[in-house]
Amino acid sequence: MPDQAFIEEPAILIRCAKFYREGMSQQELYEITRGIWRIGTRREKAKYAFSIYKGVIKAVYEINSWHKAGTTSYQTRIDLSSIDSTSRYIGDRYEFLGEESEKMQEKYLGKSVAHYFERGNANPVTYINC
Repeated sequence: MPDQAFIEEPAILIRCAKFYREGMSQQELYEITRGIWRIGTRREKAKYAFSIYKGVIKAVYEINSWHKAGTTSYQTRIDLSSIDSTSRYIGDRYEFLGEESEKMQEKYLGKSVAHYFERGNANPVTYINC
């Protein structure tokens, strides 16, 4: 069992179970983490986005900006290729642009965040210190 992570920074934990698979590229992992999420204004307080699979941190990204879903391009997300910002599916969804944070990955990568999720909580997005 991995060590527990105790996150001190303002962050969003994003559970990527639906699209995650072992052996995926860094670009694929980034794209399934960054969008598209039904997420409130608290997103603006988060400095980092953590990619989570089965309660374990797979990547950490520094968030540079938030955008209405469907307004930025994806290279590997075939499921989003036909969606644009006018789609009814988009609604109140958002996506971020960011980059891997080496400093944060050294600190947190591979650690467990399962303790941040209440049993039965199916929401893929959890705010920490926001």
